[in-house]
Amino acid sequence: MDKPTQTSAATGAPTGALVLADGAVFLGQGLGAEGEALGEVCFNTAMTGYQEILTDPSYAAQIVAFTFPHIGNVGANIEDTETSSPAAAAAARGALFRTAPTAPSSWRATDDLSSWLKKRGVIGLAGLDTRALTKRIRERGMPNAVIAHAPDGRFDLEALQARAKQWPGLDGLDLAKEVTCAQGYVVSEKRWRLGKGFSPVTKPRFTVVVMDYGVKRNILRALGDIGARAIVLPATTTAEEAMTHKPDGVLLSNGPGDPAATGVYAAPQIKKLVESGLPIMGVCLGHQMLGLALGAKTMKMAQGHHGANHPVKDQSTGKVEIVSMNHGFAIDPKTLPKGVKETHVSLFDGSNCGIEIEGRPVFSVQYHPEASPGPQDSHYLFERFAKLMEAKKKKAAAA
Repeated sequence: MDKPTQTSAATGAPTGALVLADGAVFLGQGLGAEGEALGEVCFNTAMTGYQEILTDPSYAAQIVAFTFPHIGNVGANIEDTETSSPAAAAAARGALFRTAPTAPSSWRATDDLSSWLKKRGVIGLAGLDTRALTKRIRERGMPNAVIAHAPDGRFDLEALQARAKQWPGLDGLDLAKEVTCAQGYVVSEKRWRLGKGFSPVTKPRFTVVVMDYGVKRNILRALGDIGARAIVLPATTTAEEAMTHKPDGVLLSNGPGDPAATGVYAAPQIKKLVESGLPIMGVCLGHQMLGLALGAKTMKMAQGHHGANHPVKDQSTGKVEIVSMNHGFAIDPKTLPKGVKETHVSLFDGSNCGIEIEGRPVFSVQYHPEASPGPQDSHYLFERFAKLMEAKKKKAAAA
């Protein structure tokens, strides 16, 4: 085993450490929860929205390095939390910052970042060279690592490295079962607006079943904006159970882990839902599993896409939208079967970012049209989903 090699940009005695499986060590100042956490390290390029990122269930079993140097300056609040679960497993396991978070300066703040992280059981580490770490990930891929916070500064670095080295990583790991809801629930709520907060959907136009593989709250609120009442169901729900709610459409949610592992039980049910003729919209993990259900294959990416500034091209219109992304797996476009069209591609690396079934009301995207955080270029996809459901209802009424 390679001996741990230390890198530190922190001032004062280090109370936190990030130990990679290959022996690299980044020292700094610990904050948030104390203890140790194991995960895959990825970097996120978003300049805002750190609270939404750290509470996105898609980051389960991951340690997020923020490339923007100033994180924590607007504190934290109740409204910007994206997970519905209070469990630490439903969010990132660790957070890495270049500079220590400052006292919050925002009229919306109800807590500072360090105490908020502690309450959620998330370990933070500040003062490390995030630029060097980001460069390392770009060149070598996302490493397995242990993040540790000990106020006394005592760390067994070799033991931490051994733990990181022994962890098999996200390949073959089904995490949707860890972050999904324990039982179904209903949400009829619109997105946050200045001066109004979250307002209810008073007269729903649609009923949408949401297959919860780790759904973000803002997806449910985006459905509310198109007049939908969302019925959120656990990841293991069968197609038959979903259909008992008489939905106008089905949304396959985002989530963490290896889509091939979750797809073992989810893909057969998604295939049945496709065959039912209902309008279907997939997001991120839901997009990948729709691809699996249709016969395509997924693959692990070297560094993944994590940020709120990713350019994606719509193949049908030629337009480019700037989107929010968070994924470490992708559909292999070479494996898409006949009748399934690639609709969107990443302008960073050409990877697949969207598909649709020709002649059917079924589509999905690899990115996050609900944003939170991120630009709102892709909100039109929810309107597209609404039009498909409206057309289905009119057709049924005319029959």
